[in-house]
Amino acid sequence: MSVLKFSKTHEWAQVENNLATIGITDYAQKSLGDIVFIELPALGSKVKQGLQFGTIESTKAASELFSPLSGVVSEINKELINNPQWVNEEPFVRGWMMKIKFENNNELNSLMDEAAYKEFVKKEAH
Repeated sequence: MSVLKFSKTHEWAQVENNLATIGITDYAQKSLGDIVFIELPALGSKVKQGLQFGTIESTKAASELFSPLSGVVSEINKELINNPQWVNEEPFVRGWMMKIKFENNNELNSLMDEAAYKEFVKKEAH
């Protein structure tokens, strides 16, 4: 069973078993504008929930990327490095950033489902 969760820092995690695919939300990419550069973690590196795992730069600004879950990086989207615009075009499809083997199912409880995230974005936009 696959579960989609969201963080307050606008990252998403598509979770299946103990593997999580991670990227930034549509709201985040629209806020950033045209993405021109992405720095991702190394394979095998550890990421911690709520801590920085990389950097994303747009024509407007540079922002930190925060991991919605803790775990070990099992795959990075190497194609994204040469095609950062994919984050703008398809943030949930070609724009994914990394896959991690996550360690703690309890961390999922601190993330929002899609309905809660939509409410969170509405409040933040005002």
